[in-house]
Amino acid sequence: MSKRFELVGSLLRPADLLAYKHKIEHRDDITYPFYDDFEGYEACEAAATKDVVEKQIAHGIHILTDGEVSKSLWHLDFVWGLEGTERFIADHGYFFQDHDGNHGYETRKDIGIRIVKPLSGKNHNFIKVYQRLQDLAGNQNLKLTVPSPSHIYGELCLLGIDQVIGEGEVYKTPEDLKKDLAKSYKEFIDDYVAVGGKIIQFDDCLWQLFSSDNSSSPFSADKVNHEELAHLAQEFIDLNNDVIDYGHSKGLLVWTHNCRGNYDSHHMSDGSYETIANIFLEKQNYDRFFLEWDDDRAGSVSALSVLKDQPQKEVVLGVLSSKTRTLDDEDRCLALLNEAAAIIPKDRLYLSHQCGFASCDCGNDLTEEEQWAKIDQGQRLAQSFWGE
Repeated sequence: MSKRFELVGSLLRPADLLAYKHKIEHRDDITYPFYDDFEGYEACEAAATKDVVEKQIAHGIHILTDGEVSKSLWHLDFVWGLEGTERFIADHGYFFQDHDGNHGYETRKDIGIRIVKPLSGKNHNFIKVYQRLQDLAGNQNLKLTVPSPSHIYGELCLLGIDQVIGEGEVYKTPEDLKKDLAKSYKEFIDDYVAVGGKIIQFDDCLWQLFSSDNSSSPFSADKVNHEELAHLAQEFIDLNNDVIDYGHSKGLLVWTHNCRGNYDSHHMSDGSYETIANIFLEKQNYDRFFLEWDDDRAGSVSALSVLKDQPQKEVVLGVLSSKTRTLDDEDRCLALLNEAAAIIPKDRLYLSHQCGFASCDCGNDLTEEEQWAKIDQGQRLAQSFWGE
């Protein structure tokens, strides 16, 4: 099996675990991690973790996760686990593009966040989840996936789902929130390193807000103040780099994954990398970038040219799709890998699907058998291309 093939993180959940997850989705009178609210839930989650670890090893995955089976949503479980937050069922979910191209597909609604006291990242349940993974995986290489600081900051401040800033709130200004959010991430990193964590991956779906060719971005209108927009993008980068650099100082490898939304085989936006590469690729201090190129929305891999002279940065090309039931077009995949290798040395490149198979617990529209067949295809393609 190839060490050049990577999983982004999430894998499909089994039916018995999904039965608990469905109950969680429809209640906000319960408290994360919900183990005390549902008899048998923690044991079911542990069994699912054991199963997914064994299957990753059997399929030759060389850097394991818990398949994110412990999560309901790719990003909000981390927020729910921060001290100082409360979750609630909002008036609406997120809106994704339906298969007809309209933003008519609504997700689950338990996405509301209240901040009820100053945030802290200490004693987070993700640390216990990671320790369970360590116990099951033995001496395998492991990583932990969490949302990026800027994604959470952006979602809380920009997207209008929650009212967490202002008079009467814990944080009076965005700057106050940003400061404590960075502190919370650093506290979490301290705990992660203390239990032996080596790799942390910050997932992020907001870069494309800044793509000038993203037709669904609120910032793509003609009357946008581009100076203010550039300042906001730099805010995002500075926040991430503050935490990334802290992680590096503690000996961590800090990776990132970016995509344009992944929910039940739907996506949220378009927007090419060429329009944001000189911001989010060139200026962020990540060691490895998992990037989405499974269709034409991402534009050309020529965007990678901004990384050509930054040898410390590696790229995982997400040219395969976790959203489809069929195997991917191998000629297309190999053509894109060759195109990328003409820009960045081959030994700095890896292969993956554009995102996980279940960024949220409902998962994408394929079976577990189809999922593993697509993963095995990725292994074969990587072996063919790199010879290792």
